[in-house]
Amino acid sequence: MIYGIGVDMVSISRIEKACKKEAFLKHVFSCKEIELYRDNTSKLAANFAAKESFSKALGTGVRGFEMKEVELFRDEIGKPYYSFSGKAKEIVTANNLKSFASVTDEEDTVVVFTVLEII
Repeated sequence: MIYGIGVDMVSISRIEKACKKEAFLKHVFSCKEIELYRDNTSKLAANFAAKESFSKALGTGVRGFEMKEVELFRDEIGKPYYSFSGKAKEIVTANNLKSFASVTDEEDTVVVFTVLEII
């Protein structure tokens, strides 16, 4: 059963500008995301959109957890998947949720679509 869906679209150049501020990076992204994607603005923008998309799928916005507790990674063939920690993980576990993400980009825009399923 579907718990919620969310979508977010961001400008890659806007995230690139924001990421020049170390405070923004540390507030939004986990240490692992920064390590893996700091030099790839397109992926950082996708990860930002994923955090927003996830919060929309929850139906709460970014409340009750920190953005850096919601991570988006890619497997060996590039398929995106979520990883959660802290309060975000508690919310996902308490609601028995499985997450799915789809990422697409075109020129200066990235879009992430999220589905949360009750398992």
